[in-house]
Parts: sequence; structure tokens; C-alpha cells
Amino acid sequence: MTLHTIGQVARQSGVGVETVRFCEREGLIPQHSRPESGFRGYPQDAVSRIRFIQRSKALGFSLKETKELLSLRVGSATSCGEVKKCAEEKIADIERKIHTLREMKDALAKLTAACRGKGPTSECTILEALEEGERIHPPVKEPSGHGKGARK
Repeated sequence: MTLHTIGQVARQSGVGVETVRFCEREGLIPQHSRPESGFRGYPQDAVSRIRFIQRSKALGFSLKETKELLSLRVGSATSCGEVKKCAEEKIADIERKIHTLREMKDALAKLTAACRGKGPTSECTILEALEEGERIHPPVKEPSGHGKGARK
């Protein structure tokens, strides 16, 4: 089995060396002991795992969710249905976030529409609304997590 240096793995994966180290610390790629030379060797599989991790991240999966997906990927008893369920839960999570972001945008748009944009900051309706909080509807809050893989 040919082993690669951390720099080779990083280059082939399209990430920095620190990302490779992070993946190793988090248990996303196996840790290998250092031989006498002092340089860790990584199998080619490390490159594909890091690419998998990066693609998962790009789709909005958390570190915990990515670990679950990696375990499903190698689990022989895993069905495609389980993976699909994870993806559907992520879609629902994204939809909740989109809804919350739209509410935030609408509230901010109302505040900016009511602002004259002139005068001292002591008369700024946006700052007043942020202090009072009553004219900001709906209240800005984090979406609550539902189901498996919800973020905190």
C-alpha cells in the first residue's frame, strides 16, 4: 500500500494541510502513527474521504451529520433509504433556515423602509426599533432543530 504525505493528500483533495489535520483530529480520516522518519503516511482513501467531507459540507451537512454519512457509506447493512432519509432531513432543515432568513429579511426591509436616512442617530428609527424590539416582527431567533442531525 502506497502512503502519501500530508501535503500530497492536501493537494490531491484541494484543501490545506490544516484541513487534513482537522479531519484526522475529528476522526473523519484514520490517524496513522508516525514511522521513524517522523512523517505520517496517509492511504489514497484519505483523499476520497476528504473530498466526500468537503462535498457534504458544501451541501450544508454538519460535522456530526458528515460523520453519520461516512459511517453509512462504509456500513454493509446500510440501505440507500437510510442515506435518502438523512438527505431529506437536511432539506427540511434548509427549508426552516430559508423561512427564518425570509422573516429576518422582511423585518429588516420594513425597518429600512420606515427610515428617512437623514438626521442624527438619536432619531434613527432602525436603532430605536433595535432598542425597543417591539416593532421587529417576527422576533429574530434561531430555528429549533427537529429530528436526527439537528444542529444546536
